[in-house]
Amino acid sequence: MKATPQSIPDVLLIEPRVFGDARGFFFESFNQQQFNAAVGGDWTFVQDNHSRSSRGVLRGLHYQIQQAQGKLVRVVVGEVLDVAVDIRRSSPTFGRWVSARLSAENQCQLWVPPGFAHGFVVLSEVAEFLYKTTDYYAPAHERCIAWNDVDLAIDWQLSGLEPALSAKDQQGVALAQASCFD
Repeated sequence: MKATPQSIPDVLLIEPRVFGDARGFFFESFNQQQFNAAVGGDWTFVQDNHSRSSRGVLRGLHYQIQQAQGKLVRVVVGEVLDVAVDIRRSSPTFGRWVSARLSAENQCQLWVPPGFAHGFVVLSEVAEFLYKTTDYYAPAHERCIAWNDVDLAIDWQLSGLEPALSAKDQQGVALAQASCFD
C-alpha cells in the first residue's frame, strides 16, 4: 500500500496495490501490519460500519469528544467527497479541512485519526461507504459540527445541489461553539 500525507499531514490517502486482469481485480483492503507501518503507531480497529446513501446525501461532520475514533474509510459502490476537519486546539492545522474523492473505481481509502470531525457527501447516484473505527460508537459523546460553517468554508462540490441531511446533522453547531480536543 502507498500512504500519502494530505495538506493536513496526519490525514493519509491510502492506495492499495491492485492486481487486475481481464477477469477482474484483487487487492488487500486491509492489512494490520502494513497499515500500522504506513501510518505510524499501533492502531487497532474494533468496529466496521457500512452505509448506503443516494446522491446529495451529506453525513457529518461527526466526532466523539470522548472515546475519540480514528476512521479508515473507503467506498465500494459509487463516489463520495470525504472531508476531515482538524479540531485539535493544540494543532497547527486546527480549524483546517482536507478532502478526497473516494470511489469504487479509484479504490482509495482515507485515514482520519482521532481528533478530527469527519463527513462525506455522495457525488454518484448511490454510494456504499465502509469504515473501520478505533473505538466503539458512543452516542452520549457524539458531536456534530455544521457542514456549512462559514468559518470552515468547506467546498463540498455540490454544484448548487441542496444536500440531504439527517435531523441530527441539521442541528450541527459552528466550530467556534463546538467542543474540541485540546
